[in-house]
Amino acid sequence: MKVIITSKNFNASDHLKDVIEKKFEKLGKYFSSDIVANIIISMERGKQKIEATINVRGMIFRAEEHAGDAYECIDRIVEKLSKQMSRFKEKLQKKHKDNKEFSFSAIPEYEESPEEIRVVKTKKFDLLPMTTEEAIMQMELLQHNFFVFLNMESDSINVVYKRKNDDYGLLETSY
Repeated sequence: MKVIITSKNFNASDHLKDVIEKKFEKLGKYFSSDIVANIIISMERGKQKIEATINVRGMIFRAEEHAGDAYECIDRIVEKLSKQMSRFKEKLQKKHKDNKEFSFSAIPEYEESPEEIRVVKTKKFDLLPMTTEEAIMQMELLQHNFFVFLNMESDSINVVYKRKNDDYGLLETSY
């Protein structure tokens, strides 16, 4: 596994980078060697934030942590990613049984009984053409944390969402 470490508003020491690479070596046994893990280290509101993303043929494993100590964040992230892989091992095996990028025998069994994924509610609604700003306003009026709309500027289906820091995000679709 190749580990790419990026720093934002933070200078990561060589020791921290070495620790990150060693911790992610443990996760590397779950995949073939050509998988890339992207790690972003930043400083937000006096705390260190670390985001990790591993993209494997359309499957995305992601974890994010905030703490006063970057080493604590890394331990938590590796644990979260390992749990994600264990929890969905059976489903991943069914979907990717012929895929050589996964090493399923290396993924530990999930300790608890796996939860069945269920859809408990379905809603249908008309997509209305609007701008991103109008969609954010509509989302706020509905007191939701996301809103799906037809972006009249790009003529594509988009999603606006409220981020943890009270800013907004925009997901743009393409096909």
